[in-house]
Amino acid sequence: MWARTSRLIARSFSSTVGNVNRFGQGDITMPPIANEKLGAGGKKPFTVFVEGNIGSGKTTFLDHFQQFDDVCLLTEPVEKWRNCGGVNLLDLMYKEAYRWAMPFQTYVTLTMLDMHTSKTDKPVKLMERSLFSARNCFVESMLASGSLHRGMYNVLQEWYEFICCNIHIQADLIVYLQTSPEVVYDRMQKRARSEESCVPLEYLKELHELHENWLIHGTAPRPAPVLVLNADLDLNTISAEYKRSETSILKPILIDNTQHHAILTSPSKRAKTDF
Repeated sequence: MWARTSRLIARSFSSTVGNVNRFGQGDITMPPIANEKLGAGGKKPFTVFVEGNIGSGKTTFLDHFQQFDDVCLLTEPVEKWRNCGGVNLLDLMYKEAYRWAMPFQTYVTLTMLDMHTSKTDKPVKLMERSLFSARNCFVESMLASGSLHRGMYNVLQEWYEFICCNIHIQADLIVYLQTSPEVVYDRMQKRARSEESCVPLEYLKELHELHENWLIHGTAPRPAPVLVLNADLDLNTISAEYKRSETSILKPILIDNTQHHAILTSPSKRAKTDF
């Protein structure tokens, strides 16, 4: 019913604003940004998505940019997932994924869309994760593991397509905190979040592969250029990596080739030729 409803709404909308590309899973062409999309008008901040595996250091990366007054920082709404009307959806999803994967991802979609569409007067907007990683990594993992029924998966895809076709999601740069699964597993064990106590290394390996396929190999749509950072470094070293990458985030005029979704590498990973 929900899938049919969202399909009818999207079809009705597209008939009034003209044809738009469908954001299909196998199509690596992003839908065009149309003025008719909800929220497309007005000046938009340079928007950066910080992506990576569980325990890759996304929050630490955002903390680094707290020193800049002209940056709006939006952390992943984990506390909302832990308290949806008094219910810890995150914990239920980890413990009974076959039952809670669908409602959890539905709420993730809602809360992430709220972050995407939130307004700011600051010129730079830095977000921890995005709807794109939810779709291309976490939902795909749930489908592959069997915790998400194909029918539930199809409903989520209908909503992703509707959102992408009808709501403007600003995306100017993706920062990929690239890590090895073993490193993030060790970090996860040390930070000891109760919800993550049952997360196995194999799950982190699967998420790593999905992030690599999406952000490095381009098997799913990338809405913006990708800046790759070595996030396996320890806290004493990685701050220097963050600092060397500030130019790309704080001075977006230096980032070129955005229409071609160029993949950039961090200064520590660059070859002799510059980008």
